[in-house]
Amino acid sequence: MGIYVPSVEETSAGGLVLDLKGPIPSAALIARHDKDGRLIWLLPKGHVEPGETNEEAAIREVAEETGITASILAPLGIIDFWFMNPDKRIHKTVHHYLLRADSGELSDADREVEEVAWVPLTEVHSRLRYPAERNLMSKVEALLGDTCPT
Repeated sequence: MGIYVPSVEETSAGGLVLDLKGPIPSAALIARHDKDGRLIWLLPKGHVEPGETNEEAAIREVAEETGITASILAPLGIIDFWFMNPDKRIHKTVHHYLLRADSGELSDADREVEEVAWVPLTEVHSRLRYPAERNLMSKVEALLGDTCPT
């Protein structure tokens, strides 16, 4: 007979933060080290706190992880996946939003972030580590319309 491993549900929120004011539309990405010590680039995100909406969590997490205060433009998509930690199975659901940078300066002050950078929007797909996050990029052009570079 197998060993019972409890399952836990976790919800996070974050998204793609765009700077559309400059000559080249750019997105704020964060970098962390993976379990093998490699630096990987991803979208800022984090846990939804009790009493917080997914949208509020996305705005808060973006500010904490990038230093940028942003506003939500549109939902971008939901990614869900399972993973194990030593004593439980975790089903994680991450709500992603398309956000517009309103103010602030990029900062990697958050202890969970190694680096943060403005990446030209045309390069974001190739920079992101996770295929599910890269897949979200296919929705950006339709959401932005004429302001999105091809």
